[in-house]
Amino acid sequence: MFRKILSVGGWTLVSRLTGFIRDVVLAAVMGVGPMADAFFVAFRIPNHFRAIFGEGAFNNAFLPAYAQVLETDGEQPARSFAGRITTLMLIVQIAILVAAFLGMPFVVRLLAPGFSDEPAKFELAVTLTRITFPYLLFITVVTIYSAILNAHDRFWAAAAAPILLNVAMIVALAAAFLFPDAGYAAAWGVTLSGALQLVMVWWDARRIGAAPRLERPRVDAPMRTFFKALGPAVIGSAGVQLAIFADTIIASFLPTGAVSSLYYADRLYQLPLGVIGIAAGTVLLPEMSRRIAAGDEAGAYAAQNRTVGLTLALAAPFLVAFMVMPELIMSALFQRGAFDAAAAARAGAVLAAYGLGLPAAVLIRSAVSSFYARSDTATPLIASLTAVGVNVVVKILLMRTYGVVGLALGTAIGVWVNLGLLFILAYRRGWTAPNRNLARTCLAIAAASLLLAAFAWFAPAPLGRWIALLPAWRSEILLALLGAAGALIYGGVLLAGLKVLGVRLARR
Repeated sequence: MFRKILSVGGWTLVSRLTGFIRDVVLAAVMGVGPMADAFFVAFRIPNHFRAIFGEGAFNNAFLPAYAQVLETDGEQPARSFAGRITTLMLIVQIAILVAAFLGMPFVVRLLAPGFSDEPAKFELAVTLTRITFPYLLFITVVTIYSAILNAHDRFWAAAAAPILLNVAMIVALAAAFLFPDAGYAAAWGVTLSGALQLVMVWWDARRIGAAPRLERPRVDAPMRTFFKALGPAVIGSAGVQLAIFADTIIASFLPTGAVSSLYYADRLYQLPLGVIGIAAGTVLLPEMSRRIAAGDEAGAYAAQNRTVGLTLALAAPFLVAFMVMPELIMSALFQRGAFDAAAAARAGAVLAAYGLGLPAAVLIRSAVSSFYARSDTATPLIASLTAVGVNVVVKILLMRTYGVVGLALGTAIGVWVNLGLLFILAYRRGWTAPNRNLARTCLAIAAASLLLAAFAWFAPAPLGRWIALLPAWRSEILLALLGAAGALIYGGVLLAGLKVLGVRLARR
C-alpha cells in the first residue's frame, strides 16, 4: 500500500511542481491586480462545483459501490453500472453548464459580490468564468474514469492528469499575445486542459477493458446504494465548498489583492494536501473498502494506522516551513515581475495561518475512509456541516481585525473541528483503532519536527549574511539551502527515533 501511496504522491508532486511553475508565470504576468482577481474567481467557480458534484461527493459515493459490484458480480456488471452512472452525470452536467452560462452574471455576483462596485472587473470575471466553466463537465467525467481506475488498482493516470492543466495554462500564457489579455489566455487553457485530461484517463481505462459505455440509466440495487450515499456526500461536499465560497465572498470586499493573496497561499497549502493527504486517502479508501467487504476489519484498521503515520511523517516538514519561514517561501517562489515584496509579505502571513490547520487537513481523507468504506456518507456530512458553521462564524469575527489572514485562520480552525468530530464518532463506533505503533510514530515525528523548527528559526540569520554577498537569487538560494539541510536533519532524527522506539518501517 505504501508503494501505491508513494506512486500517487509522486505523480501528484510532479503535478504540484508544474503547478508551481504555472503560478510563477501567473504571478509574473498578472501580479495581484484586478485582472488576477477576476481570473482567480473565474478559476475557482468551476472548481467549487467540481468539488461538490465531482471529485468529492461522486468519488466517495461511487467508488465503494463500484468496488462492491466488482468484488461480488464481476467486471461486466461493474462496467454496466459505471456506464449508467456516466450517462446520468453527463445529463446533469450539461444542464448545469447551460444554466450557468445563461445566469453567469448572477453566479459571479453571488460568489464575488464585492466586484459589483467595479464594473470592469465584474464584467471580466463574468466573461472569463463563461470560458472556464466547461472544464467542470470534462473533469466530472475524468473523476468517473479515475474512480474506476483506482478500483482496479491503477493510480498513475488519474494522479498524472492534473499535470495537463498546468501545462495547458503555461502554453496558453506563453501565447497570450493571441488573446485580448492574459486572463483570456489562462481561461482558455483551463478549458482545454479538461479535454486533455479526459483523453488521458479514458485511454488508460480502455487499455484494461474498464472504460464504460453510455447506457440508459435504470434503477437496480447498486444504483440505489450509490444514490443513498450520493445525497449526503453532495451536501457534505457543498458544505466544505461553502466555507471556501465564504473566502471568495468576503475577500471580494477587502482591498484589491486579497483574492490573489489567498490564491497564492492556498496553492502552497495545497501542495502537502495533494501530494500527501489526498494521495493517502485515494489509496486508503479502496483498500479499506475491499478489506471490509471481505470481512477483514483488523486489516482495514492496520492499513489506516499505517497511512496516518506515513501522512503525518511526510506532512510535518511542511508544517514547520509554513509556520517558521512563510515570508521567505513566498519571496523566493513568487517575488518577481508584478509580484512585489508587499504582496509576498501579505501572502506569507496567509500561508502561516493556513499552516495551523495543516495536520488536520492532511488527515481528513484518511479519517473519512472509516465511514465511506462502509457507504456511510451521512456521518461525515454532519461533521462537515458543523465544521463549516464554525469556520464561517470565525471568518466573520476575525476578518475585521486580521483581514485576509482572518479568513485563513477560520479555515484552520474549521478543519480541526472536522477532524475531531470524525475521529470521536469513528472511535465510539469502533470504526477506527489507533494502536501503540501509531503513538510511537507520532512521538518520533514530534521530536524530529521540534529539532527542524529550531534549525529553521536560527539558521537563516548566519546563512543570510553569507548569501547577502551574492549578486542575485539570494532568497531562492537561501530557501534551497535551508530545505536541503532541513530534510537531512528531519529525516535522520525521524529514522533514529523510529528505531529507538521500536517502530518497524516494513509491514510484517
